[in-house]
Amino acid sequence: MKSSNKTKQPGKRNIVGLGLVSMFNDIASEMVYPIIPIFLTTFLGVPVAIVGVIEGIAEATASILKVFSGWLSDRLRHRKSFVAAGYTLSAIAKIVLSVAASWLYVLFARFIDRFGKGVRTSARDALIADSASPETRGAAFGLHRALDTAGAVVGPLLALVLLHFLDNKYSLIFLLASIPAFVGVGILLLAVKEPRHESQKSVFKLKFSLRSFSKPYKIFLLVNVLFALGNSSDAFLILRTQSLGYTATGAVLLYVVFNSFYSLLSYPFGKLSDRFGARPILIASFLLFAIVYAGFGIASNGLILWILFPMYGLYMAMSEGISKAYISNLVPSETRATAIGLFYTSTGIVTFFSSFIAGLLWNYIGVSAPFYFGAVCSLIATVVFISNND
Repeated sequence: MKSSNKTKQPGKRNIVGLGLVSMFNDIASEMVYPIIPIFLTTFLGVPVAIVGVIEGIAEATASILKVFSGWLSDRLRHRKSFVAAGYTLSAIAKIVLSVAASWLYVLFARFIDRFGKGVRTSARDALIADSASPETRGAAFGLHRALDTAGAVVGPLLALVLLHFLDNKYSLIFLLASIPAFVGVGILLLAVKEPRHESQKSVFKLKFSLRSFSKPYKIFLLVNVLFALGNSSDAFLILRTQSLGYTATGAVLLYVVFNSFYSLLSYPFGKLSDRFGARPILIASFLLFAIVYAGFGIASNGLILWILFPMYGLYMAMSEGISKAYISNLVPSETRATAIGLFYTSTGIVTFFSSFIAGLLWNYIGVSAPFYFGAVCSLIATVVFISNND
């Protein structure tokens, strides 16, 4: 019994430690993310379509890398080095962003930031899964998402304070955002340990092939690709607030409300998924997304956004961590980071086209068009998921 407790305890410390690392990184990221679209469109004067291109390239970069970094993490049986490198790159990106004089600088900074995310995310999620039992993975990922998103509440609030007292000096805010990012890197290096892995002999025979994965995993992959086609960057949600008359401060406050609900509900829903299963909660999340996006499309009064943003936070709490726990229980440990990475990469490639399409729909059809499109894609994905119950 004593030896069992000793093996479990470092795992718990890893989960909390990685949650704190993500929290500080998200404080940094969310200090800049909600104001980047405003910085681009008002300060630099670029069209919304360029915002879509930047976000599409940034997210696609992260997602394409995730499968390769995940595969390398499985092959080398080492997670922490990938996680540390990724978080360090994202911290450096804030410094690059602080000297942005054109949208190309912003693109480069976002590229570095998302490159770091691509390097770290699959290995980090596999490390969380490795540090928890199958029966508690929903709670583990839920706790991580709760801490991560708590940073997304603090970050925008800090941005609001800094916008006020620094008189909209965006460059200085971007530079200050690098401080919590580097604090997160320090916590990672000091508090998180590489778990002991089993025999490495079979790992080096690992081949990069979709055939080695189970049918339920491949179905879930397909469902999320269909869903991602309509799930454009959250930058369009920020721009939607502006189209309904909100200032930069109002937009950031709505974003804080969204992240507050996301953070508070992630852990409870993670525990619910451990008890009742991830699948029904994921199906409900797809349906909720369709309702929320339809609401963003229909909205003609800014007041409804105070309902839609909390609902969007509820959707995230029901999907983000739980989807990773669901995948982790569908695949063995030796291919876990690869499976998570493939999930990220496949959906991320589609996300590039989704953000690009959303920018075109916004510019040439209307501000509601991207949201109606997203709602339809979510409903199609839900039907496919429900009809393939293996």
